[in-house]
Amino acid sequence: MPLIEAKPDALAKLYATAAFELADNDPSISPEDLLGEIEDILEIARADKNFSEFLASRLIDSNKRDNALQSMLGGKVSPLTLNFLRQLNRKDRLGHIIAITGALDELVQARYGRVEVDVFSATPMAPDALDRIKHKLSESLGKEVILHPYTDSAMLGGIKIRIGDRLIDASVRAELARMRESLLKKGGPSIRGRSADLLGE
Repeated sequence: MPLIEAKPDALAKLYATAAFELADNDPSISPEDLLGEIEDILEIARADKNFSEFLASRLIDSNKRDNALQSMLGGKVSPLTLNFLRQLNRKDRLGHIIAITGALDELVQARYGRVEVDVFSATPMAPDALDRIKHKLSESLGKEVILHPYTDSAMLGGIKIRIGDRLIDASVRAELARMRESLLKKGGPSIRGRSADLLGE
């Protein structure tokens, strides 16, 4: 079973808060560096199915996985990062590391006055267009915006912007759907009324 791709839930936020506070009080590592190390490990897991299953599988004995974590990561990541992963393993929460990392990322961005924004478009956007979007969002949110552009071939045009759990859909498909809904709600009676006038009813 691979790692679970999920949004942060209450439990993920609880673990993330604990990790953030530990890093915030540890002179050897900052919360931002802790996040960076965990994200690097996640990148490896996403690229390596076997490593992903090693982290997530409940069939692996937790003691054996603990020894393997120490062997693989000891000396390669900070002691706090390693101990945090070992704690998640002991609590049988290592398979939920993606949601926990997402919650930790939110805490780090809030601390440093940043917000991550995903921008989706049908075709790759020009750098100057991305810069304009970034500038407008930074002014609106009052924070430094970290922009992540994505291409979605299923879109007809326009853009979609995701900020945390919020989705701002300005795509052509969404606009067409709104027009259709408006016609069904408001246009139907008007069209029927005009038809009756033409027919002399």
